[in-house]
Amino acid sequence: MADIIQLLPDSIANQIAAGEVIQRPASVVKELVENAIDAGSTSIQILVKDSGKTLIQIIDNGCGMSETDARMSFERHATSKIRKAQDLFSIRTMGFRGEALASIASVSHVELKTRRFEDELGCELHIAGSELLKQESVQCSSGTNFLVKNLFFNIPARRKFLKSNTTELRHIINEFQRIALTNPDVSFKLTHNEQLLFNLNPANRIQRIEQVFRKNIGQQLIKLETDTSIVKINGFIGKPEFAKKNPGEQFFFVNNRYMRHPYFHKAITSAFQNILKPEYWPSYFIFFEVDPESIDINIHPTKTEIKFEDENNIWRILNISVKESLGKFNITPTIDFDAANHVQIPVMNNDTSIRQPEIKVNPEYNPFESSGSKSRTSTPLQKLEKENLQNWDQLYAGFEKSTGSEEIVFPSDLENGQHLSSDNSENLLQFKGRYILTSVKSGLMIIDQRRAHIRILFEKFEQQLINCTGVSQKLLFPSLLELDAEKLVLIKEIASSLTSLGFEFQWMENYMLQILATPSEIGNSGPAKIIDEIIQFYGNVHEDIEYNVNEKIAFSLAKASAIKGGKSLRSEEMKKLIDDLFLCKSPNYLPNGKTIINILSLDQITTLFQ
Repeated sequence: MADIIQLLPDSIANQIAAGEVIQRPASVVKELVENAIDAGSTSIQILVKDSGKTLIQIIDNGCGMSETDARMSFERHATSKIRKAQDLFSIRTMGFRGEALASIASVSHVELKTRRFEDELGCELHIAGSELLKQESVQCSSGTNFLVKNLFFNIPARRKFLKSNTTELRHIINEFQRIALTNPDVSFKLTHNEQLLFNLNPANRIQRIEQVFRKNIGQQLIKLETDTSIVKINGFIGKPEFAKKNPGEQFFFVNNRYMRHPYFHKAITSAFQNILKPEYWPSYFIFFEVDPESIDINIHPTKTEIKFEDENNIWRILNISVKESLGKFNITPTIDFDAANHVQIPVMNNDTSIRQPEIKVNPEYNPFESSGSKSRTSTPLQKLEKENLQNWDQLYAGFEKSTGSEEIVFPSDLENGQHLSSDNSENLLQFKGRYILTSVKSGLMIIDQRRAHIRILFEKFEQQLINCTGVSQKLLFPSLLELDAEKLVLIKEIASSLTSLGFEFQWMENYMLQILATPSEIGNSGPAKIIDEIIQFYGNVHEDIEYNVNEKIAFSLAKASAIKGGKSLRSEEMKKLIDDLFLCKSPNYLPNGKTIINILSLDQITTLFQ
């Protein structure tokens, strides 16, 4: 029998490596920009077309390459950063494996122009699918200019499974943000389809955060700084009142390299315990500095998962540091010395006499005197007590008169879509401002009032999107919303759908959006906040066949504009909410599968008292 094991050709081996390193256009941007930084660049331009599917161009002013180095850089495991195995444990540069360029060239058309500062001529290379097509000397600027065209042209299956242009562009922006945050001394430009998304000048760390996200974010952050023999931690954490319901703006960096670390994330959320609600996410931008020999960055092809030698102790240091910063922020008062109505502190002179404070007592006061006494009039407190007694009487009014014949009767097959029909709203009781309770034939029905309202609004907005029947309500005072580049991309994708729902807005300079009108269903209560919540939720809903665009937008707007937990409802409002809920196509569940209605059976209730 003939031998069956053989070596793979380099082109196939490179494509296999590309499957690990180059997952999408954002991976190309990450690898090439990191190489530009390692080359000592102080200015980097990134030009992208069709979210990187058609073109990715990276231009830098770094050290450039010689003709030999330029050709060698496309070979597998060719690197200028590793000479011996021990070098793996002292790495401070971004790339070091020598797989990126070989992987990129194996799945795209690559054009490279590069020149060292001391050379008169540079070098130009053309490579397609790992095959060298052209190599010649050319006149070009010092530094490196990479063009990556037609990504995955020779792997149709990989190209087919790329997401929408909006999603791929968001991934590029995310990679760009991570690199820009760790290199505030480098200027960056990011352009997509000839639209400038970022233009970042050299700055300090807090200024770079404001450049990447928004101008006022610096006022929402608390400084974090700790220096120990194990780790040096510095950066910023978000103030609790600015936490968001959706993840975003959570960044860990170690030795200026972005990393994902769920264990350290837990250290931060633990520090925020009892300060934030469980569903809220604090912002943080945290930079670790450790001995390179104490971490392993070579455990994942993208180098975003990093193993620490002393994770447990670093977890404790991080947790305590965050608690300390939060404590200083919450406990230490701030004094505004420029305020007009500042506190007047009297100046003491040597001749100032000091008197003991006097306590005035009414010797005729009788605490046991009745409220009807002629010598004492009714106080506001007594009136409040009387009103409270009346309120308690009203709360239980009708309970002693109720009989089984007065209960709201639901069909036993409620799950099959049949709905409530009753004109008696007195049997509805609100509990903790969150749930509506009512008796049914099979027991006690519990309805989550916020989820019920979300379901009602979702079906209404979805229908409006299909029929384009949204009704606008003009705002007396237009509202302004400041966007970052990622949110700008998202809102432009759904702008026409928002207009169909009744929103009216216009684009302003510097990523500002002016909101002129909103759907009549949501009124004018916080339109900027509602659109911001829509964008956040829409961006965090995974692309799934279960959600089409209309469903995502309708669900996003419904969640943003539905009544909040803790809102007190009158009996008529509860009945209207239930009636509208049972007119919905699916009253029992939200679009994401969460339960709206639960029935506690009579047997379950009886068991509780045994």
